[in-house]
Order: sequence, then C-alpha cells, then structure tokens
Amino acid sequence: MLDPNISRYIWTHTKRQQLWVLMIVALSMIPYFLSLNLPKQIVNGPIQGDGFADPAAVQTFMQIAFDLPILGTVTLFDGIQLDRLNTLFALSGVFLLLVIVNGLFKYYINTYKGRLGERLLRRIRFTLVDHILRFPPATFKRLKGAEISSMVKDEVEPLGGFTGDAFVAPALLGGQAIMALVFIFVQSIPLGLITAALVGVQAFIIPRMRRRLLVLGRERQLTARELAGRVSEIVDGIHTIHSYDTSNFERADISSRLGQIYKIRFDIYQWKFLVKFLNNFLASVTPFLFYSIGGYLALQGQLDIGQLVAVIGAYKDLPGPLKELIDWDQNRQDVQIKYNLVIGQFAVDGLLEPEIQAVSAERAEGKMSGPLAAVNLGVTDDTGAVGLDRVNFTLMPGETVAIIGNAGSGADILAEALARIVWPTQGQINAGSADLHSLPESISGRSITYAGTDAYFFFGTVRDNLLYGLKHAPITDRVIEGAALTQRQWERREAVWAGNPEFDIHSDWIDFEHQGAADQAALMPSVYAALDAVALTRDMFDLALRSHVNLAEHGDLAAKTVEMRRVLRDALTKADLNGLIEPFEPGTYNTEATVIENLLFGNARTPELMAGAIINNPYFLSVLKQLGLADTLFSMGTEIARNAIELFSDLPPDHPFFQQLTFMKSDDIPVYAMLLKKMDKNSSNITDSDRTMMIRLSFDYIEPRHRFGLLSSELMAQIVAFRTAFNEGLPANLKDAIEFYDPEQYMVSGTLLDNMLCGRISQKYRDGVERIYAVAGGVLRELGIYDTLLSIGLDFHIGAGGKRLTSVQRQKLALARALIRRSDYYLFNRPLSALDTRTQEQVLIAALKYLRKEGRTPAVAWVISNAKFAQLFDRVAVFERGRLVEDGSHAELLQKNGIFKELMSA
Repeated sequence: MLDPNISRYIWTHTKRQQLWVLMIVALSMIPYFLSLNLPKQIVNGPIQGDGFADPAAVQTFMQIAFDLPILGTVTLFDGIQLDRLNTLFALSGVFLLLVIVNGLFKYYINTYKGRLGERLLRRIRFTLVDHILRFPPATFKRLKGAEISSMVKDEVEPLGGFTGDAFVAPALLGGQAIMALVFIFVQSIPLGLITAALVGVQAFIIPRMRRRLLVLGRERQLTARELAGRVSEIVDGIHTIHSYDTSNFERADISSRLGQIYKIRFDIYQWKFLVKFLNNFLASVTPFLFYSIGGYLALQGQLDIGQLVAVIGAYKDLPGPLKELIDWDQNRQDVQIKYNLVIGQFAVDGLLEPEIQAVSAERAEGKMSGPLAAVNLGVTDDTGAVGLDRVNFTLMPGETVAIIGNAGSGADILAEALARIVWPTQGQINAGSADLHSLPESISGRSITYAGTDAYFFFGTVRDNLLYGLKHAPITDRVIEGAALTQRQWERREAVWAGNPEFDIHSDWIDFEHQGAADQAALMPSVYAALDAVALTRDMFDLALRSHVNLAEHGDLAAKTVEMRRVLRDALTKADLNGLIEPFEPGTYNTEATVIENLLFGNARTPELMAGAIINNPYFLSVLKQLGLADTLFSMGTEIARNAIELFSDLPPDHPFFQQLTFMKSDDIPVYAMLLKKMDKNSSNITDSDRTMMIRLSFDYIEPRHRFGLLSSELMAQIVAFRTAFNEGLPANLKDAIEFYDPEQYMVSGTLLDNMLCGRISQKYRDGVERIYAVAGGVLRELGIYDTLLSIGLDFHIGAGGKRLTSVQRQKLALARALIRRSDYYLFNRPLSALDTRTQEQVLIAALKYLRKEGRTPAVAWVISNAKFAQLFDRVAVFERGRLVEDGSHAELLQKNGIFKELMSA
C-alpha cells in the first residue's frame, strides 16, 4: 500500500534523483551569491570612483589567485588592467553573465523537477488503478465509479507537482533566502536584524493563518468528489429520472450541492486574500524601513551608498523565495491532506496479492485438474442477507449441468461464486485439490469462463469487445525499426523509472495458436461461427449495411458493391420479386423516395444543403422559382398540412401513427393549424417564413407511404426537369456539396445498404426488408464479400457500456464473447434473459453444440430461466432459499415429484 507520509513516499521512490538535483541546487548558490554582491562593486567602483583617483587610473579585472597555507599565493590568471569606463562595462557584463547562469540553473532545476513529478504522478496513478484491479468484489458495491476516477485523474494531480518541490524547493528557496539574509547582515547588522525580524513574523503568522485554508480545501475536495459521483448517478439513471419525472428533484439536489461548494470556495477566497493582504503588507514595510533607517545610516557615514543599493537589491530577491517557501509549506500540508484522503479511500481490506494477477503467457488449459466443487459454501452480503447456506455442489470435468431456481434461490449467486465474482463468507471452492481463491487469475481466469445477465462492454467496437476475453498477456512484441524503435525504447525506460510494467499495448495479446489459428484473420471463422450460434450474425449485417464505409480499408468493396446491384436485381427477378426495389434512374421519378431526394437526385454533403436547410439556399430557391415549383410545392405542403391536421389532430402525442409521419411531429400540428387559419383568413399576410415552412413540409412526402394523392405525373415530370436544371447550373462552390446518384458508381456519402440497392425498397411488400436479406445472403457469398460485410459490422462502435446496442444484442454479444474462449469450465448465469423462450432454446442448443466442436468436452454449468431446458443437460441442480434442494439427472428428478417437477409443470 502507499506510504501514509507523502514526503517519505516521494523520498523512497526518487531518492537518487533528489540527491542529484539537491547537489545542483547547492552549486547554484555560488553564482547566486556572486550576483548579490556584484551591484555593490559596480556602484562603489566605477560609478562612484572608488579606486579610480585620477582619469588614467586602472584596476585589475578577473584576477584568479588563491592564498594557500603552505604554497602561499597561487595565481592562475593575472587578470587584465581596465580603466574606469571599461571596468563598468566589464562588471556589467559579468552581472549579465551571472543572470544567464542563474537562469540556466533555474531552467535545469525546474525541468528536472517537472520530469520527476510527472514520473511519480504516473507511478501513483498506476498504483491506484492497480489497487482497483485488486479490490475484493464486495468493495465495488460501495464505490461510485465517478468518484474513484476523479481521484485517479484529478485529486492526485497536485501530488505530481509537489514531488519535484518536496525537497528541492525548501533547499533552493531556503538557500536563496539565507544567502540574501546573510548578505544583508554582512553589509549592515541593523538592517539584517530588521529583515530577520520581519521574516520571522511572516514565517510564524502566515502559515498559521493558512491552516484554515487547508481545512476549507479538504471540504472543497470532498464536496467536489461527491458532486462528481452524483452527476455520474444522473447519467447512469437518466432513464429512471425521465420515467418517474424526478428531473427537477435532481436539479434541486445539484443546486444544493453547488451552493455548498460555492460557500466553501467563497470562504477560501476571503481567507486567502486576507492572508495575501497581510503578507504583502509585511513585505512592503521592509523597503520603507530600508529607505528610512538605511538612508539615515548612510547619511551618518555608517553605511556607504553601494552597500545600501546592494541591501535593497538583495531584499528584492528575499520576499519572492520567502513567499514561495511559505506557499510550499502550505502546499505540503494541502498535498498531505489530499494524499491521506486518496489513500484512505484505497485502503481496502482483503486486497488481492499481486502474485494472484501476475502476468503469464502460459496456457491454462488442463491446469485446473479435477472437479470444480463448492464445499459447505456460504455467501452473506454486507447487509447480513444469506445468499447461499452451506451448499455442496460439484461440477465434474466434461459434464453439463442445468442450475434452476427462482429469484433469490441462490442459483445466480452459486454461478458468481464459482466464477470468483462473489467471495465465500463460509466454506470454500475447490479446483481439484486447490482452493480456487489461491490460484492465480492466469489459471482461474482462463480455465473458467463466465457470462451473466448484465455483461459490461468497454468503449470501442464490437470486435474489440468480442476478442477482449482472449487478451491475457503479450505473446509476441510488435516489429518496430528506426525512429519507432528508439521511441519504444524510451517508452520502456520511462515505464521502468515510473514503476509501471513494460507491457506494450500494441503487441499481440492473443494466443492465436491456442485458439487454433495462425492470426486474427484465421481466427475469424470461429468468431463468425460463435455469432451464428448466438443468432447475432443478422445484427452484424444490419450494423454493416447502415454504416458509412471507409473504402481505403476494404479494397475492391466499391466495385463489388456496384456489381451486386445487378446481381441482386437478377436474383430478385428469378425469385419473382423484381418490383421489390425501385432503382434510382436519372430521367425517372422514384416514387418510393422523398420529394427532396428526387429534386436533388443525390446526397447532400454539407449541412446547408440538408433537407431542413436547403430551402434557405439562394441558388436552390432561385431554380425552384424559375421552374414554377416554389408555388407548386407550397400548395403541396399546404395540402399535406390540411390532411395531417384532419387525420391526426385529435390523437395523443404518443400515438403510433406519428411514427409514420416523416414530415411532421405531434408538436408541429398546432403550429401548422395556426398557420392554416392565418392563410384562410387573409392569404396576403403570408410571410416568406410561412412559405418556407410549407415548402419544407413537402420535402419528406412519399406517395406510396402517405397516400394523400398529391403527386401527379405532371408534378413528377417537373421535379425531374428541376433535377436537370439544378445540376447544369450548379455554382462552383456547390460542385462538391452534392454527390449525385449514379447506377455505375459507388456513392461515398451513402450507407452500404444505399449503395447495394441504389434505390428504395417498395412499400408494396410488408416484409420487403426480410426478403431483401433472404436473397442478399446468397448474392454476398457469390461475390465473395459476405465475410467483408461481417467484418464491417464488427467494426461498429458500440459506445459507452455498449449502449448503442439493444439489450438483446448486448446479451448475445456477451455470450459470443464467452463462447470463443477455450476454457475447461463455462458458467452461464441466465445470459439470455432478454430473449423470448423459443430463441433462448435455439441459442442454448447452438451454444452447447459450439462448445463441443473439434472434439472438445468442457464442463458447462448453466443457470437456466426455463425449467424445460433442463432436458438438454446431463444433470440438474435445483436451488431454493439459498440451498441445493435437488440434484440428479432430468429423469431422476421427474420421478421424485419434488420442486423440479413443479417447476416443469408451471
């Protein structure tokens, strides 16, 4: 665990570097002291003429000589003779040189401190995340993810900045302050005593006043952390908030929390500026005393002008280091408080030993010899509720067991306990002769595969999450050369210095050989088979077909997609479905497409030409007016509004009919109703904005879908004519703003499905999409792009927690992720609860078959949600109220007339 003392922790991990930079600080004191003394020499020497009695007088400059006890005077350099003016320039040049040298020392020290701090910050953050990975499972029930992530990201940030200053700052700032104070004493003891007295007052009063700031800072940190946790809860529970109309309650809660933070921060500002006022006042009093008392001493002849100037110059450098030293002490205490708060949160009992999670590239298959057995197993949560009560259960190698039980029966908890997700409070779980919890995760985490109802998915693609369970250890390093190799060597060195592992995230982390494949491409057939087993393949096709594809990553996909248009239509003709797709033809109106799609005959690439905004484009509007279509579409929009209001104005806003209205929402009906009344009352009062609203309403109209009878053959011909005129006169700035439909070209701005169809599916067929899929599957295989489409689907980004997928898709994906792992034991905890009973049975059968392929015989324990599935397993275990009440084959339990038979008949 982290050392409770921040200074000791820093020293432990940066001792060598701290000693080095402290030595540099000590060396920097030499030029710093010389720079303090040089102004006195300049003022007293060449400026006031000390040593230059006559105009021809000269002095020796830069003589280097030492008086040694035995050798006497040793001269290394005799120096050079300079007159008064040249001496002034020479001393001024030395002063400038000392300024540069002092600046370089500061630059090196500060840069070194920064590197030191960032390395230790990296170490601390890694240590905290490492501790999170080693927390016992029960700990996560009490933690909020946002609070923990806030601590790792934000609350330890000041620790990095303090690391470099922990020992260097007091040495550097204290050294500079002492040098300045000693120099003042050397010049004048009275002025030195005055300076020392005021410095003592500052050093005594200011730190004590700042203790209140530390208390307020700790309160601010805690309230800010709680705010982060509360905001995270709002994000996670947003659907519950909307469902229960508690959004204003949440606003009140957030407002209250922000009020607390405001009060604390305002108190901090008040106290901080009071301290700053006092500090500045004390710093300003000293120059007043210097000018008055020092001036008096100079007038009395007890202090020369050069000394007074040097003292004032030295004091000018004193408040800065002194103030920074006081700030350092406050920062030290503040950082210590923050550090204690963080490590207090991470001080958890029962932390896993590092050896349990040690990296290992060895294969675990066969290492868990013997059965997986729960012996007198009891599980009690932190509220005292009993989940399992003295359960004895054995899962033999190679057998399949159905575990049955209602909610609260303990069946779910047994599966979680066998998977090490829940820890026993009584008894133990044995893997052969070994305690399961004593085994490293490199064995248990690979020999046992678990999938439950609520699987978590990481931010990334379907492929990333599907293969996530195979990434245990780096198998082979990536091949890198040249500058990339140098960069990788630097990364590894920095990782070692920061106490991080040297693992390369870009290495091969999947043991393809163990998976029976040479590389990821060879692994994909097995992955595709798993998708088939869980009925997820169709979903992957849906995701692929609705994606915009990067053609550079998929070779000849564009050409094959264009070819598929022809092959697909030929296949549909053979199946007597040639009317299923109405293609886009340059000189024909597509009745299954919207009016705006027919007007543009292409996809807009810029926002100003999208359907909602294109009516405001001057060129588009000018062509509409030129061909007389503006008035026609205005009349069409007016009729659409009248029909919609007549049909739907009396329906509630959530009525399903509104889902069929592509051109109008339920909220728009009152707006258009008011506009129609205005038009009927006085048509001359119609504004350009009103006309725009009506014209825009016509853009999304599709005759076969909405059936208002508004598209005549003459109007369709006018729209086709507009298409030609609009394209021919297109301004240069709009040439690339629209990608026009072309039956012989791939449309980059369209989805894959748009490109395959190059048209629209007819409204005449209710199951048109299903029929397209039924025919398209064979065509895709014929053209050799079936696997390519699946791969595109796997590259779909699922969002945070997989929320871009449906609950059914998430459960299927979780089960597929589990199936592709090669393990000795599989534990499935109601993994298909979101599916209907028939689909559950189909997937269950397919999954068991998948696990038995290639002669494999892993053990499977499946918590089933329907007792009728039990006949598919070798053995059945029935749980009730945390106890195993029945255990035997399907036939045996049916003969007992016990709980299992009741569940079967339910």
